[in-house]
Amino acid sequence: MSAARPSATTRSRRRTALRRGAAVVLSLLLAVPALPASAQPGEDHAEARPEQQAGARQSLRAPVTDENFYFVMADRFANGDSANDDGGLGSDPLVSGFDPARKGFYNGGDLAGLLARLDYIQGLGTTSIWLTPSFKNKAVQLEDGPSAGYHGYWITDFTQIDPHLGTNAELKQLIEAAHERGMKVYFDIITNHTADVIGYEEGARTGYVSKDREPYRSAEGEEFDDRDFAGSGDFPQLDAATSFPYTPVLEPGEEDLKVPAWLNDPTLYHNRGNTTFTGEDSYYGDFFGLDDLFTEHPRVVDGMTEIYKTWIADFGVDGFRIDTMKHVDDAFWQDFGPEVLEFARAQGKDEFFMFGEVYDTTKSFTSQFTTRNSMQAVLDFPFQGAARDFASRGQGAADLEEFFAGDDWYTDADSNAYQLLTFLGNHDMGRIGSFIAADNPGADDAELLARDRLAHELMYFSRGNPVVYYGDEQGFTGPGGDQDARQSLFASQVPEYLDDDLIGTGSTHAQDNYDAGHPLYRAIGDLAALTREHPALRNGAQQHRYAAEGPGIYAFSRIGAEDQREYVVAVNSAETEQTAQIPTYIPKRRFARIYGGDGAAKTAADGTLTVTVPPLSTVVYQSAGRIPHSKEAPAVVLSAPRPADADNGRLEVSAEMDGQSFYQVSFEARVDGGEWRPAGTDDNAPYRIFHDVAALEPGTRVEYRAVVLDNGGHTRAASAVAAEVPQPKLAMVLPAEGSQVSGEVEVGAVASPEKPEHEVTLERRIADGKWAAIGTDDSSPAYTAFDDVAALETAGRNPAAVPRTAGRFGQRRADGDGRGPHRAARFGDRGRKLQLGARLRRGLAAGLRAGEAHAGPGRHLAADRGPAGRQLRVQGRPQRQLGPELRRRRARDGSNILLEHDGGAVTFSYDHRTHVITAE
Repeated sequence: MSAARPSATTRSRRRTALRRGAAVVLSLLLAVPALPASAQPGEDHAEARPEQQAGARQSLRAPVTDENFYFVMADRFANGDSANDDGGLGSDPLVSGFDPARKGFYNGGDLAGLLARLDYIQGLGTTSIWLTPSFKNKAVQLEDGPSAGYHGYWITDFTQIDPHLGTNAELKQLIEAAHERGMKVYFDIITNHTADVIGYEEGARTGYVSKDREPYRSAEGEEFDDRDFAGSGDFPQLDAATSFPYTPVLEPGEEDLKVPAWLNDPTLYHNRGNTTFTGEDSYYGDFFGLDDLFTEHPRVVDGMTEIYKTWIADFGVDGFRIDTMKHVDDAFWQDFGPEVLEFARAQGKDEFFMFGEVYDTTKSFTSQFTTRNSMQAVLDFPFQGAARDFASRGQGAADLEEFFAGDDWYTDADSNAYQLLTFLGNHDMGRIGSFIAADNPGADDAELLARDRLAHELMYFSRGNPVVYYGDEQGFTGPGGDQDARQSLFASQVPEYLDDDLIGTGSTHAQDNYDAGHPLYRAIGDLAALTREHPALRNGAQQHRYAAEGPGIYAFSRIGAEDQREYVVAVNSAETEQTAQIPTYIPKRRFARIYGGDGAAKTAADGTLTVTVPPLSTVVYQSAGRIPHSKEAPAVVLSAPRPADADNGRLEVSAEMDGQSFYQVSFEARVDGGEWRPAGTDDNAPYRIFHDVAALEPGTRVEYRAVVLDNGGHTRAASAVAAEVPQPKLAMVLPAEGSQVSGEVEVGAVASPEKPEHEVTLERRIADGKWAAIGTDDSSPAYTAFDDVAALETAGRNPAAVPRTAGRFGQRRADGDGRGPHRAARFGDRGRKLQLGARLRRGLAAGLRAGEAHAGPGRHLAADRGPAGRQLRVQGRPQRQLGPELRRRRARDGSNILLEHDGGAVTFSYDHRTHVITAE
């Protein structure tokens, strides 16, 4: 995550964008920009270090690494004021949305109910309350069931609390009451979409139309790619009637429904039809008809930023959970996150904290939002899957070892895995109790309770901020996710909920469930109390210690930065008692058991601690003293940096060392001989970072160095190593593997890392013939062309002789010709071999890395690549800026832009941050 960036107004003034559209008479295509030699990812937040000094640092602990969250849906928690049940809209459920007997409608909970039961929430050890979206919603959407906006995700007014839940004044009262108790309040916010208000002339909730089939058009009718302008202040003017693949329309009476007023402008939405949640349409498509905001547009960026600044300033909100983060373009977060954070801190909110929903279980992807995209944290969906596998499904303990080793993906100069929010279930996917019941059919209540408790123990004792989903502390289950996971804590009238079997109790949903004596409520409260008494269990360094081959013990240490005591946590997923010898940093020392029973044990001369863990249980031991001081820091050696297997925009750098003590390794990086800057500090083995170099030009030299800090304050530095930023990788994504194709075939590719400047040529060849271009696409994030397979098969023959042509595709590597992986097929009645592939064409930015251009008077420029350097000179002429001319979008096969000069050597420079070309 990066530090604060300039305001939107400042950005608009200073940015003069060089767009892909401008062919500068160089026959060069813009692609893959490089940062200046003195810049690198993270330069905004990382202080430069002197050449001779490598910085030894403590592993980062941001303000929010020690919170206990309670995630609550206000409509389902407590009904404190029945007068607001219908939101002032009357008794008809299809108008008001209120029907306490239907799970898809408002059931009556509100802010007054939350305020009245703060004792209950705090009794769990809660330090932060996270509310589902509470803004005014479209009460009912008849197309969705029908269903109501009780969940808060169909917003029409971003300035007002939903009347079903209360008033703005009641929200302020709740926040103030929580603050008096030492608890924070987090808002669930949305930037991706609004309620379904906009329709299309062509029909309701239509299918998605890709940018390749129907590109955006400016009000003047010129095609453009929005990604070229995202993050800048010069977005083309749009016309609702002509700029979009669908024509947006508003129902009479709804023209001014949304607040603030700018949200009623239909040109500020993508208008491409419904998403399938994959590929390009996951960014641009409507979620089941919900109006998908044009987040690439600066008016949307600025508008959303101002909306949420107001909630901070006027209500004292402590942080935001951000919905659907992965469905919004990167440039939005790179502006929104730092600016909102800077504003909050200016309001005195030094611990203001934002975390996003990135519904994905791949750390290489989820971590991009905290490293590349400038956000503080994300919800740890990968942890949810790992915890369920361990505690509920009984999968091998070694899987947890592999899982936690992947935490290094999150390590950079100002964020790491300790900031993540860990959880076991939620309002979308379902509850942990539901998963446990489904994974263990026939298990009795005692086993289900033990597994539920085990999952919570793993969550509370491992790194991150634990989140309890309301009702989990009462053993709620349910048959699935979404509406089936949104039971009320107050007595329910919903028939489907009344059938649920709760864990750890004989209670049902027909009665209130605020039982402070429930075994899970007490267990969670005990976990929170223990971690409060022993802070190292919440944010101390976490070091892997032991993993059984199959189900059984997984053990890890937590180590406090100050007192250096070692805590050993051992969780057992086996249904039988297990014993293991756990390595520690402290030989011949007493360890007291502080959780999972009484007693003590002593480590052996080699530091191993023998522990016995009951079935489906956890034990925690605390050392009697601190870890012995290391006498000297160990020698450290850096491995050769290499592109990360799972993300070609990251370089993996590892540090190897000998020694048996608590160490922290700080990594630094510099680009093209520039200043050294922090790249992250790792406090557990394996010591490594995945440095994000996606913003750098391929071939750029990046150097790394590291210094190890031992627990005695000694340091030792590693010799620097270097690598070059790798070329982008292309992957064919269409046609799908194993698919049958005929007629017109859609051929698609994606690039890693993705950049708006890429231009991809999609090609094919038949048998061993020559590659032929199908088409060239420069509209990110997906690159598409359409190939007429039928025409290939029937060429030169009677078409009637081939009634159908089809092929089955499989993926193969390219032949070393610069193409990405291609896909091969056999198609037609003659079984001819067809291969489809893609090439990334690197253009202007790459070509301008170095070189001189020579031309006669009035002739086009032709650039020659030269040695290292970034300037080309037009000798004898004053410097002039070409940026304004080049800002125009290049039309396909469009005309060149001429540079008039007197002939001779031509030198110009390209600023990779402002995207401006200057020539002299």
